[in-house]
Amino acid sequence: QLQLVASGGALVQPGGSLRLSCAASGSSLDHYAIGWFRQAPGKEHEGVSCISSSGASTNHADSVKGRFTISRDNAKNTVYLQSNSLKPEDTGVYYCAALFGPCNMEALINTARTVTGFNSWGQGTQVSVSS
Repeated sequence: QLQLVASGGALVQPGGSLRLSCAASGSSLDHYAIGWFRQAPGKEHEGVSCISSSGASTNHADSVKGRFTISRDNAKNTVYLQSNSLKPEDTGVYYCAALFGPCNMEALINTARTVTGFNSWGQGTQVSVSS
């Protein structure tokens, strides 16, 4: 069974950068489109970015376009989220999950709802952007 663990979060100043990692175990990642999600305090999980199983296709929420880049190394069973020009509104707990469908914004939304419904979010990583 595929298990995903997010790591790499930290406290950074506005304008800073972080690289988050999503490490897989239990199964090979290369069959799955993977999404990054975040939950800000008091808010629901929202989809941030996704990448297709091959890595050929990516999508990003409008709020992070031009600032975040998603990539994957299937040989290392890991997906990355490079987050640049961080803003205070990027603060939250970041999670990764296998998508229910191909990499697009609809799949990000549906996956967030489904995983929340089953309360099956894995280990997330805290990103705090503050001066």
